[in-house]
Amino acid sequence: MKDIRHPARHRGRGPGRLAALLLTLAVMLGLTGGTALAAPDGTKKASPSAVSVPASAMDAVAAMQPSWNLGNTLDAIPNEDSWGNGQTRKATFEKIAAEGFRSVRIPVTWSDHQSATAPYTIDATYMARVKQLVDWAQDSGLYVVLNVHHDSWMWVEKIPSDHDNVMARFDSTWSQISTTFRDEPRSLIFEGINEPSFANSTDAQKVHYLNELQTSFHSVVRASGGANASRILSLTTPGGSGDQVHLNNLYTTIAALNDSQLVAQVHFYSWYPFSVNVAGGTHYDAAAQKHLDDTFANLHHTFVAKGIPLYLGEYGLLDYPNHFHPSRVERGEALKYYEHVGYGARKYGITTALWDPFSYLNRETLEWRDPALFAAIKSSWTTRSGTASFDKVFVPKSSPVTAKSLTLNLNGTTFRGVWQGATKLAAGRDYTVSGNRLTFTAKALTRLVGDRAYGVNSTLQARFTRGLPWNIDIVTNDVPALSDATGTTGSFTVPTQYRGNDLATMHATYADGTNAGQTDWTPFQEFNKAFSPDYRNGAIILTPEFLNALRDGEPATLVFHFYSGATVTYHVTKSGSSVTGTVS
Repeated sequence: MKDIRHPARHRGRGPGRLAALLLTLAVMLGLTGGTALAAPDGTKKASPSAVSVPASAMDAVAAMQPSWNLGNTLDAIPNEDSWGNGQTRKATFEKIAAEGFRSVRIPVTWSDHQSATAPYTIDATYMARVKQLVDWAQDSGLYVVLNVHHDSWMWVEKIPSDHDNVMARFDSTWSQISTTFRDEPRSLIFEGINEPSFANSTDAQKVHYLNELQTSFHSVVRASGGANASRILSLTTPGGSGDQVHLNNLYTTIAALNDSQLVAQVHFYSWYPFSVNVAGGTHYDAAAQKHLDDTFANLHHTFVAKGIPLYLGEYGLLDYPNHFHPSRVERGEALKYYEHVGYGARKYGITTALWDPFSYLNRETLEWRDPALFAAIKSSWTTRSGTASFDKVFVPKSSPVTAKSLTLNLNGTTFRGVWQGATKLAAGRDYTVSGNRLTFTAKALTRLVGDRAYGVNSTLQARFTRGLPWNIDIVTNDVPALSDATGTTGSFTVPTQYRGNDLATMHATYADGTNAGQTDWTPFQEFNKAFSPDYRNGAIILTPEFLNALRDGEPATLVFHFYSGATVTYHVTKSGSSVTGTVS
């Protein structure tokens, strides 16, 4: 397959004169990338760069797959390094390109570098810094998507109450951006507004305001001339939503503009209960899988099938991975989600951009914080991998060892066997397979748990004919033991002996059956928002937000659910600022 990120590798193989004539024609038609250079007559013409851009927007967006977000950087408030990612280097883009990414989305928040009153001038130094990063990325062989980011809620959302000023500022912002980048190659894509929102508006008003903004964005950019006359432009939905009603409205806007260089953009963070672990969304189950399949199918049918490219400008899981608190999504379940995204992208012809606020790439060392996680994401770009119903087998310490089973998810692969390191386990003796059911024998598990210390005793790999292997931890556990405790609404923890278990969720109700806690629409409260495990210190933390939401003087019954299937019941009573916890 041709490496579209490095067209220079494919040039110069035919007659030199013909190649030169073809290249000149491509530049004149705006079909190549390039940096603006001054010709002898003083006009600016494009010269070849590391990115060769097809004339078709559909082909160009396909060539952008996969994509990556330089998140929490130029979009940080107020400055590039305000959110902990430091100053971006050219090496950042070189790393991304070397890892196989073909495009980068560079979110930019302009508000703190722009006059809040007419003529809304953007600071020249800041604009130059934005341009520097855009050029570095293109020089590294990457397409670039450049946008107006957190301005969406900082001032654009005020359009219902300050319409004329917001529109004037929006138009001025894009006029200045367009002027600065008018001679950049077509490998630079403009995105009008990120996740637009509109304060105190009805659904019909939101549709009207967004259509007005995006139509004006289109007009301003096209009128600025240069390469902007044919530059690819990205339009979106309210909040980046993938709901069908919003997709239909976006299609109507794009169709009315009658411009073949337009791209539809939405964002995707999975089925909400799974993405944040609330309402019992502890697994990447059938509901979460169906949500992805349905959303991607709708995106395909609404746009891709009709010749409009679809750019999934952000995807991931909300607040995952986060290296500052326990992961709300169990690791194996997260890996299933990422594997499914890659498959869905290929199946439905969607270009996906990983949202990376800091969690994946360490911006200082330029190393992946979790290499195995990135390896799974990278593998999903080209092939499927087999998984299983879970990534752990729990073997209770308090009872004799018995055979344990998992369900294999083959995902179109064929099961090859199970390995422990370099040693292949013996089929029939160590495990059996019946259909898609993998069963480890009692004899094998007895060997694998060793002295039966609580926790992970050994790790196996289920391997398949393609893709990555699926890791399976063999874990010794028993039902966790909780203890009585006292504290305050500002600080309360439940002493917990985990005994090899991982906390999955917390069910909270009152005696009358109503839900207890700040998330009142479900008894299963949100992980890390209402409760959080503290494995190191042997505790479960109940957050001030959860405790302050409890009814005063009325006991709440908490049922803690663990991934082993164990449950433990606990009672909490708030009295003023005092909190008492007792074991059932």
